Amino acid sequence: MILDFSIFAVIIFLLFGLGLLILNIVTSIWSYRDAKRKGKSNEYAMIVLFGTLFLPVMGFIVYLIIRND
Repeated sequence: MILDFSIFAVIIFLLFGLGLLILNIVTSIWSYRDAKRKGKSNEYAMIVLFGTLFLPVMGFIVYLIIRND
C-alpha cells in the first residue's frame, strides 16, 4: 500500500517537473521569436533566449518589462 503511493507520488512529481521544463522551453522560444520579430539584433535575441532559459521566471519577467523599448 505504501509502496503504491510512493510510486504514484514520484510519477506525479516527474510529470510536474516535465511540464515545467516544457513551459520553460516554450516561453524561451517565444521570447526569442518575439525579440527577432520586433527587429532586435541577433545578439540581443540570443541574450533573451539564454536569459529566459537559465533564469526562467526572472528572465521572462524582465523581458516582458523591457521588450517595448
